[in-house]
Amino acid sequence: MSYYEHHVFFCCNKRDDPNRACCANHDASAMRDYAKARVKELGLAGKGKVRVNMAGCLDRCEEGPVVVVYPEEVWYTYVDRSDVDEIIEEHLRNGRVVERLRI
Repeated sequence: MSYYEHHVFFCCNKRDDPNRACCANHDASAMRDYAKARVKELGLAGKGKVRVNMAGCLDRCEEGPVVVVYPEEVWYTYVDRSDVDEIIEEHLRNGRVVERLRI
């Protein structure tokens, strides 16, 4: 059994080459901070529940910003906080993949 029900990784990579896409250009660290706070606020954080982490390059920045949820291995992109809220509500709370944000 997994330590967490869901482990969420936000790519926060910043590439040196300004001509290459990177998740940091989409304020990924702030979105990760928002998701982490929201998960805690909803009582979803902790052992056996949800963990939100920052990741280095997940090598899908061209599709980014990128989030991956384990153990389901579901990859998402997002535009704003409402997209992150939808991932939290639908996937993390209700176990339903948010198809419109899936990559």
